[in-house]
Amino acid sequence: MPLEQSFEIESSPFLYRFGRFLFHVMFKIIFRWHIEGVENIPKTGGAVIAPNHTSWFDPPLTGSAMRRPLNFMAKQELFDIPIFGFIIKRTNAFPVKRGSQDFSAMRHAFSLLSDGRFLLMFPEGTRSKDGKIAKARAGAGMAACNAQVPLIPVKIENTNKMSKFKQIKIKYLKPIYPPKDFTKADYLKLSQSALDSIEKAEFSK
Repeated sequence: MPLEQSFEIESSPFLYRFGRFLFHVMFKIIFRWHIEGVENIPKTGGAVIAPNHTSWFDPPLTGSAMRRPLNFMAKQELFDIPIFGFIIKRTNAFPVKRGSQDFSAMRHAFSLLSDGRFLLMFPEGTRSKDGKIAKARAGAGMAACNAQVPLIPVKIENTNKMSKFKQIKIKYLKPIYPPKDFTKADYLKLSQSALDSIEKAEFSK
């Protein structure tokens, strides 16, 4: 299935573009990826891109299957690894301190969304080790509510079975819009709504 051809032109680092190209080729040729729902990806403006999470390959898959650049958080420790830290700094990643409220990271996230960028955030908050959808966390919903941008659920299948060369599938679902008047309770509700959409969604083949 062809990717969306009309998109907002945004600058992104060379390493991000190069990495996206390599992952695009890998997922398309080796894992025969099947993509649906590209019409649900906004052509302009900010959005929280919210996939289910079962593999370390979910972020590059989500980003390489869309035309517009994707920004994402990564745990602070990764930026301290020689060479790897150098690379991810130049692939639209920014650090977040896990286990505490990192207000600096959240301010940067809101700034990206307010500037009309895409931000990857997992509604589950972390990777599911058993392949099943885990409990919702408030982070993705909080970002969408405070930046007043849509949340785009993304259903990903088989990235946790790449060693078996299963066909990888990805489906961008219809946007979920945050309420204009919201409370902290709505953060979790919005993240849960994304997971509910992902769980109910089916692929065409």
